[in-house]
Amino acid sequence: MQNRMIGAVALVVAELVAVVLVFQVLSDFECRQTGLETACRSLRSLALRGLCVVAALGLVLGLRADLRHDLTARVAATRSRFGWALLHGLGLAVIFLPWLASGAEAHRAGFHLFLGALCGGAALAVLGGLFWLMAPRDWSGWLRTGGTGVLAMLAVAVLIPDLADALGFAWSIDALLLSTFYGVAVLLTLAGQSVTINLTPPTIGTNGFFAEIAPSCSGIEGFALIAGFMAIYALLMLGSLRMGRYWLVALPLALLVSWLFNLLRIAGLILIGAHASPALAVNGFHSFAGWLFFTVLALGILAVVQGRTWLQREGAAVATAPALTGDATAARIVPFIVFMLSGLVVNAFWQTPALGFPLQAAMMAGALWLFRAPLLALTWRLDPVALLAGLAVGLGWIALAPAGAEPLAGLERLGAGAFALWAVIRILGTSLLVPVVEEAFFRGYLLDRLDTGSWQMRLAAVIISSLAFALLHGRMLEAGAAGVIFALVMLRRGRLGDAILAHATANAAVAAAALVTGDWSLI
Repeated sequence: MQNRMIGAVALVVAELVAVVLVFQVLSDFECRQTGLETACRSLRSLALRGLCVVAALGLVLGLRADLRHDLTARVAATRSRFGWALLHGLGLAVIFLPWLASGAEAHRAGFHLFLGALCGGAALAVLGGLFWLMAPRDWSGWLRTGGTGVLAMLAVAVLIPDLADALGFAWSIDALLLSTFYGVAVLLTLAGQSVTINLTPPTIGTNGFFAEIAPSCSGIEGFALIAGFMAIYALLMLGSLRMGRYWLVALPLALLVSWLFNLLRIAGLILIGAHASPALAVNGFHSFAGWLFFTVLALGILAVVQGRTWLQREGAAVATAPALTGDATAARIVPFIVFMLSGLVVNAFWQTPALGFPLQAAMMAGALWLFRAPLLALTWRLDPVALLAGLAVGLGWIALAPAGAEPLAGLERLGAGAFALWAVIRILGTSLLVPVVEEAFFRGYLLDRLDTGSWQMRLAAVIISSLAFALLHGRMLEAGAAGVIFALVMLRRGRLGDAILAHATANAAVAAAALVTGDWSLI
């Protein structure tokens, strides 16, 4: 089943984004504070390699129809493997739960304990995920079908972080350093800033905020990702590409695009540090977010390359990736990935992330619009039971809200018009967009994927999907109970639309309470 394959790839991407969000953006934590800096950085490197491998597999499955069809057939022939799914979920719990239950001080002081949990949980999650999809012998057979080419592509992907380290010397080349600094200076000057540059050490800044740009945060990773993925693409398209044009024209142009993108990144982070939050700017330079965005950039460049006929040999068949926007499984997962990515962006670039919700709403709306066909095909009915269940969840959330909660910081800085616009977007986004995105993933995909029909499997599916839902919210006990109720609403008549309606009713009740009381921390 192709939709199962799409779901598996999308689920892995969502989990990687969650790792970045929890361990890099939301954690006040740096490896040098642990006393185990080398081990900590090695763990970070494993996450980067995982990101590169997933992206490379996406390219392979997208552009090699023979390998995609063979893998799809093998997956379709595999019986339900709930034990491996449970192992995968257990691995994720071992990764996230100890970390989320502790503060930054505990992370630094007891990192040797967390390190074991993170490594063990990652091993369980990877093994469980792989063998949940299909058995080891099937993976071995699929790799043999692809021959050494697939292994070579995966090897290139695994080595991309090492390539970035090896290219670190390029930052000491005057031409690259000077062109980058003066390019950033031009952008900051156009933005009305007075810029100060020092070359020893390489520092640039404005308005009292100065960034010392080291090789690890200079954009070199963008060059490594461009070169690595272009090498993988060349292996995939061997025999159909005009290699001379590809390497001598397309690669330099791609590196130039990466360099320009990096100028915008550095200039933007300096502006954030100078006028908003130095801590957020520093985190932006050192976070996984740069790798994520450069990976997306590399894949976007390859999408452009794919459509250029002058790079293809005459008569060569142009490979095309399968369309996703009409796929029901992708419609349940991809908007959730976009939602997670939007959270990554606002947490990286807003001192008060809630103020960035309009951007999140725009990203969610765009994703839902792309997948509107399979979502509109759901059964939509006004079910009284769903409405009452949602109202009960909403009232319970309001009643159990912690007393004396801190008001949402930053709202007082908004003018009357800006606050009104923010409030409208917050209410509509929370009441209409978030329920569709979250229910499509947690109930429409995760619960449905785990539920194989027996009462034991159904119970486990409800528990696991509700626990995952709770991890996404600050009040885990209330969110877990809400997840169980939404799951039962869906299972009552087998309609995802009922769960969405219940969730929307609950969120609308909470949003109404926030509007009446002025306590926006409720949502």
